[in-house]
This record gives sequence, structure tokens and C-alpha cells, in this order.
Amino acid sequence: MIALKSRSYITVLLHVLLWTVFAFILLFYLPFSWNIRFPPEFWMKQAFILAVLVLVFYFNSYILVPKVLLKNDNLLFVLFVVILCLLAGAAVKEVDHLLSLPQLMEKAFLEIGIIKPKREESIDVFQVMVSFATIGISTSVTLIQTWQVDKQSREALEKEKIVSELSYLKSQINPHFFFNTLNNIYALTHVDVETSRSALHKLSRMMRYLLYDTQAGITPLSKEISFIADYMELMKLRLHDTTIVNFVAPVIVNDVQIAPMLFLPYIENAFKHGVSTTLPSVIAIEMKIEDHVLSMTVRNTIFSDHTVTADEYGGIGLTNTKRRLDLLYPGRHTFSAVKADDTNEFIVNLTLMLDNA
Repeated sequence: MIALKSRSYITVLLHVLLWTVFAFILLFYLPFSWNIRFPPEFWMKQAFILAVLVLVFYFNSYILVPKVLLKNDNLLFVLFVVILCLLAGAAVKEVDHLLSLPQLMEKAFLEIGIIKPKREESIDVFQVMVSFATIGISTSVTLIQTWQVDKQSREALEKEKIVSELSYLKSQINPHFFFNTLNNIYALTHVDVETSRSALHKLSRMMRYLLYDTQAGITPLSKEISFIADYMELMKLRLHDTTIVNFVAPVIVNDVQIAPMLFLPYIENAFKHGVSTTLPSVIAIEMKIEDHVLSMTVRNTIFSDHTVTADEYGGIGLTNTKRRLDLLYPGRHTFSAVKADDTNEFIVNLTLMLDNA
């Protein structure tokens, strides 16, 4: 809200500044450059010209462009512009006659020895040309401002989508993960009290992270890594001895802020599609930071009954996760999800350029 008010104040200031320059040119620069003693009626006409240009500018900006041009009535817009400019030229010419300015100006020029040829025109051609130029400037400014407002609206909508997608990610993990984990912990309390206590601590830490630490839309990388580590440790409670899980965490020297829940969909799917109750499998996650670039590689064994295509990969679908990356890190990320038939693995690679690492 403060930013919008600031922009509106700047816009008003720019308009005042531009019209001040225009007024200086019409009322001071041009007249004094001619070195003529002008009658008072001349200054009245110049002020009237300035008022006409202001009227033409804002009539076009607030009426013609939004209600005609932006409605795709181009021919009607051109017609209105021509009529408006001709009316402006006719109005200035009429003021000339009312103030008897042609005769007064002829007398002023004669005083300095200049004889100007008499021209009887029903319309002020110079005023028409200046009005066309004013409308051109007005149209350009209005279209640019409209484009900026539309862009801000799209960005606001995209941010809302990001928030909703983050909420959806949270809802995805809540029912499918937390209740099963609680059941596993409950079973552990009968055989391994210490492990069950540790698991409960990890679960509560994850819930606190989801409920509170991700609300601002950014989170420290260290907390995101801790969340991933807790997630995988709890997932191990559900796995058989046939599955090996390897996790290499990045070495964080300077903690940085990142968007939360960017990595979990791919790790979650590795556990979803890369685990078998009977066959041996490997899930390997490696994250590292090099030269301000955070990279993550997720590998999981492929099973015929868990076949997944690249387009389906990702907890909320590859399309949604890619869009979230495009919105949050435009031009600052790479992503690939491929099947490696030679190693019988599904491999996901994601890199993010960090602001400061």
C-alpha cells in the first residue's frame, strides 16, 4: 500500500513538472526569443493554448484511451482524435478573433520593422499539430501506465498462486505423512522408547516449521535442510531393510533465505516411487553449495510397478512445481527429471542461484 502511494505521488509530481516545463516554453521561452513587445492579449492566448493542451491530454488519457482504444475500437479512436484536434485548432482560432490578436500582433511586428503576410485561416494549423503531438504523448503514457498496472496485478495474482501452492504442499504432506508417522511411533513405544522419543521430537519440530517458519514465504536454508533431514529420518521408520537411504547435506557457511518447500516434492516422490517391500532399492539425495549455486540431485531405483513418467514426477505435478520455480527464481534455476535406463534410476537435478551464500 505504501509503495502504491509512493508511486502515485511520483506520477503526480512528474505531471506537474512536465506541465511546468510546457508552460515555461509557451509563456516565456518562445515569446522572449522573438524580442517583441507583446500585447496582454497574446499572454491570454498562450495561457488558453496551455489550458487546451491540458484538456486534450487528460481527455484522451482518461476517456478516449481506456473507453475507446483499449476496447479495440481503433477506427473510432482515430476519428475522435482527429475531431478533438480540429476542435482545439478551431477554439484557438476563435480566441484569436475574440481578442483581435491578428491586428495587435501585426502592429507589434511593425514596431520592429517586420511586415508579416496576412493569412486568413478558419483553423489554427499549428495548434492542430501540437494537439496531435500531445495526444501521442498522452496515449503512450497511458498505455505504459496501464501495462504497469496490469503487470502488477499479474504479479500479485502469481504471488497468490505461490501461496496457495505452498498451502497445497503442506496439505499434501500432512495427511499422508504425519498420521502414518504417528502410528509408527506408537508401535515403537512398545519396543524402543528412546527411538520413539527422538521420532516424536523430530515430528514436533517439522510441524512447528510448517505452521510457523514458512508463513513469511521465505525461510533460512539451514531450517529447510533440517526439515528435509527430519522428514527422511521419519520415513526410514516405515522402510524395510531392503531400502538404503543416503543423504548428503550441504555445508552452509553463510545462511541464506530461500522459498520454503521447494525440494520436498522431489524427495517425497523418491520415497513414493523408489521403495519396494521385496526388492533392494536405493534412495540417494545429495545437496551442495558451490559458487553461490545450490544444487540437489535425487536418485531412486525404478520398479516396474512404480513406473512414473517425467511429466508426472513431483508431489503436486511437474507443471506446478516448475511454475513455482519460474515465479520464485526466474532465470535463476535449472531443472531436469530423467530416467537412466543403464542404472535403472530416476534422477532429478535442481539448481538454484542464491543471492548470497
